[in-house]
Amino acid sequence: MIQMTPKPFTGYHMAAILIGFFGIVIAVNIYMAKQAIGSFGGTVVDNSYVASQQYNGWLEQADREAKLGWTATVTKSGDGRISVMVSDHGVPGKDFVVSAKAEHPLGRAPARNLQFQPDEIGRYVSLASVPDGRWLLQVKISRDGNHYKMIADVQ
Repeated sequence: MIQMTPKPFTGYHMAAILIGFFGIVIAVNIYMAKQAIGSFGGTVVDNSYVASQQYNGWLEQADREAKLGWTATVTKSGDGRISVMVSDHGVPGKDFVVSAKAEHPLGRAPARNLQFQPDEIGRYVSLASVPDGRWLLQVKISRDGNHYKMIADVQ
């Protein structure tokens, strides 16, 4: 019977294992950093201190909007046009002025300002369409000096 003696574990073996391990870790970190930088379009707020100082004002504005009794439903049609159905205490609303700013959630496409006109069934339909994909809409609805703002996510 032939006996085989194992080769000794040397410093070269250990160096190869360490270089291989840390090479994989560094490669994965570089890949993840590139993915994170390429997919995040910006900041949520530019200055968190200023945003915190405006917080109570935002709450008061939301309370005023809730007292109006207005609600809105936003949809995107197959041709890319945006529809906003506004109701005033549950009844389809009339004589509203509707506008919106459409922003790509990752900032990959330029923002678009949309104007709306009413149709025959009480919806407000955008004059222009937005490209395919997901869009965040900052909708502003006004009537008689009152304003209602909302953010809608459409695809």
